[in-house]
Amino acid sequence: MIHRQRDGDNAPRAEGVAIRQTESPVGYNYPVRVRPPDPEYLKLLLPYGDIIQRLALAARRAILEEAPEANEFVYEVYTIADHFTFSTRPGDAFVFTTTHSNWVNLGFNFGAYLPDPDGLLRGEGKLIRHVRIAQAADLDAAGVRELIRAAIAQAERPAGKEGKTVVHRAQTSKKRSARGSRRTGRLGS
Repeated sequence: MIHRQRDGDNAPRAEGVAIRQTESPVGYNYPVRVRPPDPEYLKLLLPYGDIIQRLALAARRAILEEAPEANEFVYEVYTIADHFTFSTRPGDAFVFTTTHSNWVNLGFNFGAYLPDPDGLLRGEGKLIRHVRIAQAADLDAAGVRELIRAAIAQAERPAGKEGKTVVHRAQTSKKRSARGSRRTGRLGS
């Protein structure tokens, strides 16, 4: 469940999810502090149930624990898509999440090239593969972190960049209607 903090901070946050210090991911000699989710991202998750909100935030946290300097691009499309890249180009994303009504997908843009000894990856396309996260135990399954780390190892990494979050919201239906009326030449209908 997403709610407002009681200590005077007006930013929404997920119940039980906070900035947390974790074990050092590969390549780091110190605990990593994961940046909090963007308030707009939290708002986009509100229509989903508590369990799905927690799974989406836990998947995000797992990615940022392994790649804290990654940029995050959130898209509101038919789902809430959260893409992670080391460049400023969303097309360079090495991992993403998509939020669905009963699960969260942990996706890999070049998953077809990732080692998958535990057989976790799903998908039949040329490149993209995903792991379905329907409960917290799915995210903790053997091989999931290894897939994230393998995707990180393959990703483009410009030096010296600090991670940021960019949220892209879908256009409202009012804007879509206005565009549609211009195409037909009719006004207001």
